[in-house]
Amino acid sequence: MLAAVITRPGPPDVLELREVPTPVPGTEQLLVRVRASALNRADLHQRRGHYPAPPGAPADVPGLEYAGEVAALGPGAREWREGDRVFGLVGGGGHAEYVVVHERTAVRVPDALDWPAAGAVPEAFVTAHDALRQADARAGDTVLIHAVASGVGLAAVQLARVLGLRALGTARTPAKLGDARAHGMAHGVALTREVVADPPSLAAALSELTHAHGARGAGADVVLDLVGGAYTNASLHAMAPLGRLMLIGLVAGAEGTLDLGRILRGRLTVRGTVMRARALEERIVTMRRFADEVVPLLASGAMRPTIDRIFSLQEIVAAHERLESNETVGKVVLTV
Repeated sequence: MLAAVITRPGPPDVLELREVPTPVPGTEQLLVRVRASALNRADLHQRRGHYPAPPGAPADVPGLEYAGEVAALGPGAREWREGDRVFGLVGGGGHAEYVVVHERTAVRVPDALDWPAAGAVPEAFVTAHDALRQADARAGDTVLIHAVASGVGLAAVQLARVLGLRALGTARTPAKLGDARAHGMAHGVALTREVVADPPSLAAALSELTHAHGARGAGADVVLDLVGGAYTNASLHAMAPLGRLMLIGLVAGAEGTLDLGRILRGRLTVRGTVMRARALEERIVTMRRFADEVVPLLASGAMRPTIDRIFSLQEIVAAHERLESNETVGKVVLTV
């Protein structure tokens, strides 16, 4: 089969299309003919040599999500038939013509979604949905979403609207905030480089946003932090008492200083979450909840994935360059 292979750590041009062995499905596994996938920040980190694939996933083929047709069933697989349209998450290997997945982690693709749209769904909507569940987000809560124009950010805005949450957001440009408003964000703030580089200014900007535009005027009940770095500590000052911060991404850095006194006084919760390293049974539970609670909304058109640009697998280098530009709104999708 054809796959995008990381030949060595480095910039986008270290990626090459190569013929590699087609994987063989094991017990209770499916072989899926991939029709579309999408890029994520983790793919960039893996390509640079900073985010190794978990055990069992290809070490040199990136790709954390897939949408395609069941091509073959492994021993004991009974939940699907050949030709069924499925999508889901994998530890790696999604940027190839075929991928092997456990049958209970696969979810049926709604008829309303074509292949590019289906490829744009799994990582964004599963991550956003799972984070809001872990944060115990409830109707009437205010949720602050960093990197609100990203794939996960725009999925979270739409989920917030459906769940009766008030969505606020941050982005680096006013144009990206406009895209988020079109999906249901109530208010947002564009953070300049100067503000981001000055921790007191960043904290003041976030606090002003959530206290002026939050549902109760007390700050954010939930923060979805897709950025990390200085954003995490600044967010503590923008939170309501008993607020819950979900740390999802580390685009701005993996290290930072936390105001522990603020956490104590506000009785705040800071929790990290990642999909890739979860055990099989936990992944199965997560995907079942996604299938039950999110997929019907995608099927009805109540929510939709946001596609920034579509590339073919042969254009993998250009796709990585596009995501690295930080100009994207929504998902960079690959057709296979």
